Amino acid sequence: MSQKEYFVHSSGIIDEGCVIGENCNLGQNIIISPKVILGKNVRVKNNVSIYEGINCEDDVFLGPSMIFTNVNNPRSAVSRKSEHKPTLVKKAASIGANATLICIIQLVNMHL
Repeated sequence: MSQKEYFVHSSGIIDEGCVIGENCNLGQNIIISPKVILGKNVRVKNNVSIYEGINCEDDVFLGPSMIFTNVNNPRSAVSRKSEHKPTLVKKAASIGANATLICIIQLVNMHL
């Protein structure tokens, strides 16, 4: 993106290699990893980490402190970077505060 067309709080961390649509609003203490796609008008509230492989279509709402996972069986002593799994959050889905989403799911116009 040549010109920033979204808002990100000064405490947010946006890694290279992600795609962020126009009119997104990214709150405090958020992290967006490479290979993440956020559509237009996505709202990411405070304390949300969006890991590699997450794709949120347009008009998605991610509530405060909700959590994505991208590995089915994480282990401290075993590198699972080659096992990252995708998650697709479909258009206009709303995910509430403190929700935990496991990888390889699709949310279609849901409100959790």
